[in-house]
Amino acid sequence: MRTQIRKAVAADVPRLRQVIEASVRGLQSEDYSPAQIEGALQSVYGVDSQLIADGTYFAAEVIEPGAREAEIVACGGWSKRKTLYGGDQYAGREDSLLDPACDPAKIRAFFVHPAWARRGIGSLILEACEKAATDAGFTRLEMGATLSGVAFYRAKGYAEVENQEVPLGNGESLPIVRMAKRVVAQL
Repeated sequence: MRTQIRKAVAADVPRLRQVIEASVRGLQSEDYSPAQIEGALQSVYGVDSQLIADGTYFAAEVIEPGAREAEIVACGGWSKRKTLYGGDQYAGREDSLLDPACDPAKIRAFFVHPAWARRGIGSLILEACEKAATDAGFTRLEMGATLSGVAFYRAKGYAEVENQEVPLGNGESLPIVRMAKRVVAQL
């Protein structure tokens, strides 16, 4: 098995949607209620086509021995825009550009298919995002982490900044944790 991280393209969107839904349903069920999961899938979680257009969203592909083509098993990205979280359907998006000199880049929309979880694939995507953001001049990163992701990001050097509640379209709210990290460019 070989894992490859590459920039996502528009043609990947149908498969990315499948990975996102499987990830949320399979990996977040211990932290969120069924109503929160449904509300989040309808109004917050999803593909952010702006990240794909900006070239800042990655797909992780696995090529199994004997397989004809690679399978997308995870995705995640970073952003040079103000939006902290949310796919295309999220009403609270703010797509204005950030200033690397004073703003943190946003780590965004990480999802791993449950069948591929805990194999280091999320770490590979995070490393690619952090490198790309530092190459773009950012020295700080932040994210809106799901409760399911807090321990992972903490292990990667991110610190909790504040707890937030994201209102969902079905009247529920989704607790998330804003997390941050300082980074330095790799020479």
